[in-house]
Amino acid sequence: MGQRQADKIQRDACVPPEQAGQRLDQVAAALFSEYSRSRLQTWIRSGELRVDGRSARPRERLQGDEYLQLEAVAETVIEDRPEPMDLDIVHEDESLLVINKPAGVVVHPAAGHADGTLMNGLLHHHSALEALPRAGIVHRLDRDTTGLMVVAKTLQAHKELVDQLQARSLFREYEALVAGVMTAGGRVEQPVGRHPVDRKRMAVVADGKPAVTHYRVEQRFRGHTRVRARLETGRTHQIRVHMAWLRYPLVGDPVYGGRLKLPRGADETLREALRAFPRQALHARRLGLQHPDDGAYREWQAPCPRDLQDLLSVLETDHRTTS
Repeated sequence: MGQRQADKIQRDACVPPEQAGQRLDQVAAALFSEYSRSRLQTWIRSGELRVDGRSARPRERLQGDEYLQLEAVAETVIEDRPEPMDLDIVHEDESLLVINKPAGVVVHPAAGHADGTLMNGLLHHHSALEALPRAGIVHRLDRDTTGLMVVAKTLQAHKELVDQLQARSLFREYEALVAGVMTAGGRVEQPVGRHPVDRKRMAVVADGKPAVTHYRVEQRFRGHTRVRARLETGRTHQIRVHMAWLRYPLVGDPVYGGRLKLPRGADETLREALRAFPRQALHARRLGLQHPDDGAYREWQAPCPRDLQDLLSVLETDHRTTS
């Protein structure tokens, strides 16, 4: 694994008088529209995007007629080795891919997971993705979470999809199985950040990033609930953390699930099914977005994977025979 030489970016522009009073990051996003606002904000903070030759803050208000100069290095693209992978492609066109990710697949290369990632498979499927940030991957799923992900195939599509993600207009609905019997659905608005002691975990913390999850009850069992959860924001482990905060942790969650809970009088079939479930019971079942080519809304669905279907079937049988 190596790195390709990063491209140098040199751009400049004068701020039109009609943009007086606007924030620097807003003006930069309009003048350098081929780059996402988050990337421009990073360049402003690092001093690579300057105002009249000086460093500034993203939120600084401009007066008009300032000279913006961008001298930056594009995000270094890690040249992961393309690897053949049996991708479950739900949709593909000139601008994007929608993938149904299986459990056990890491999205991005990281320490201990340099190969066999979704990124490796995407680069094998479409080699032009090596020129895009993170091979066009717009959002990620945890290794053992299954379901739908969107991947951009062009820089413009990547920018527009990232903008939708930041504007909270990308629709993402998940199916989850939680321990405990919920009485009703609701909305969780609790900030999520690094756990103050265990930095490998996330938690609801006062200084975390804003996080909102909507959830509703889909099906109740004797000791568990099938839930539909919709993300308004997309923080790391958000649904897992919010459900645990509600005291309804995801079944099989090795980090936030706590001790295995069995319904009273559970037979051996149910006990074994719950004990053997190998991952957090979470599946990204619906994905909706404004297509970057024409702005039309598109939506895709992916059925529950076999392991979760089998567990739900065992719970349904237990519920019927004991009711």
